[in-house]
Amino acid sequence: MTRGSLSRRDLLKGAIALGGGGLVIAAGGGAVIAQSSNLASKNTPTPFTNMFRRPPVLMPYEEGTDDQGPFQKYRLTQKFGQASIVPGLITTIAGYNGIFPGPTIRVPRGTRSEVRIKNSLTINKINGQPFSTVTHLHGSASLPQYDGYANDHTHPGECKTYKYPNWQPARTLWYHDHNHRTTAANAYSGLAAQYHLTDEYEAAQLPQGQYDVPIVVSDIAFKADGSVAFDDEDHAGFMGDVIMVNGVPWPKMRVKPRVYRFRFLVSSISRSYRFRLSTGDPFYIVGTDGGMVPKVNAVESWRQGAAERYEVLIDFRKYKVGQKIELRNLSNKNNEDFKNTDKVMQFEVVADSGAPDTYVIPTTLDAGPVPWANRGAHDAMKLKPEMAVARRTVRVERKHGLWTVNGETWDDVEKSDFKRVLGNPKPYDVEIWDLVNESGGWFHPVHIHLIDGQLFSRNNTSGNKPYAWEGGPKDVFYLGENETASVLMQFTTGDGNAGGRYMLHCHNLVHEDSDMMIQFAVGDMMNNDPIHADPALPDDSAEMPVAYAPSYPLGS
Repeated sequence: MTRGSLSRRDLLKGAIALGGGGLVIAAGGGAVIAQSSNLASKNTPTPFTNMFRRPPVLMPYEEGTDDQGPFQKYRLTQKFGQASIVPGLITTIAGYNGIFPGPTIRVPRGTRSEVRIKNSLTINKINGQPFSTVTHLHGSASLPQYDGYANDHTHPGECKTYKYPNWQPARTLWYHDHNHRTTAANAYSGLAAQYHLTDEYEAAQLPQGQYDVPIVVSDIAFKADGSVAFDDEDHAGFMGDVIMVNGVPWPKMRVKPRVYRFRFLVSSISRSYRFRLSTGDPFYIVGTDGGMVPKVNAVESWRQGAAERYEVLIDFRKYKVGQKIELRNLSNKNNEDFKNTDKVMQFEVVADSGAPDTYVIPTTLDAGPVPWANRGAHDAMKLKPEMAVARRTVRVERKHGLWTVNGETWDDVEKSDFKRVLGNPKPYDVEIWDLVNESGGWFHPVHIHLIDGQLFSRNNTSGNKPYAWEGGPKDVFYLGENETASVLMQFTTGDGNAGGRYMLHCHNLVHEDSDMMIQFAVGDMMNNDPIHADPALPDDSAEMPVAYAPSYPLGS
């Protein structure tokens, strides 16, 4: 990248340093490292030449019913794999079962799952450290010892079985690494994948099967030999110059003249996106982090930060066979953009030999009954401010070179022997949390574990409406520069409400590592010790085979 390719905004933001294919932009007391790939022309991917692919769907190795109801058991191995991402070169990634994204897991609501995860990694090639891991099923109301608590390490050669209750309404979750201090490097290496919780309500109202498509968007940079380039020396963020969808740079997808449902997940460690179709036609927002929205909104674009999930419908029936439509990225403030980061993927309409699609795009959706309503549980979207028993301010900012939450860091939590908490609500309590970004020229996607929250106000506490795409339950809240987001949430931990400690952090994973994370507790904070209640154990057994569901043709 040359100085001449920088925007005036970039030049005015602060000091600029160039070298080794990297770009460092100072802003608000830190610096984003934006890395252009150091690839030869013959090895540089060209947008819309590689075919779209879906991650494989992992099959359970055991399923059945016991005295607690239906269950499914899965195996995953964290290991190195070889990927053909750029032309003519091989890239080593660290992924679940050695692939990126890892396999999609699909579980019916009400079916418990156990996911046995073995760490067969050794040294992280990015930072030279032992490749310890922690797996967080993001969006699940799991017990603390299975929630991916940052210090619940699985070291190389160890194995942990995570247990998930799956009682929540249907939604797009994802599983990714959460190891303290190395989350960014580990996730950037490839430890990320989708997990779909399904039920009869979403199946009856939204497209299924071939027309239900996982989309994992990430950005990356490459060294000349095809290995990944990464640098978080300034602890502020990292953005690459290659946009990938499901591990493929700028793919092209064949679509039929039908309505498709796309499950968008941004797995980038720092970059945010603003998606738009080249035709200007609308997306229909049908789902957010916590499942279906009560009211479907049509938007021409939407803003999405790291870890957020949006489910959208695109109606391809209006296009002619052979027409090509681009999914573009308009970007957001304080992203660092390169030549092709304004592109994401391309759709090409192909003939459909089946009956015409008569699907009617809904205006409202019904997520079904609320579990444990008889015990005081509520649908997150039906919470009212007057139901709150407490109101807390959660302020994210940079202080003395550290990323902090209310002036504190995870280091403070560790020094308290993991007892220091932001708050300690009782099970089923409703609270309002005002998430305040006071870090100047930075945006922060703030993730609150355990909860589904209703974002009911933006930028003040007196009723400014959230954006049109934010009309459903969420667990990640995009805080733009100097924004405030007010969130209603209920602390429902599931049948029995055993409670315990959960994390809150920025999902710019470089910020999280450095050290923008604190915790809260629900009920008895000594319950379900997240580090010691069910730790990883040594495992020298041979890797067991896994099976995948039949896949759809490449490119569709």
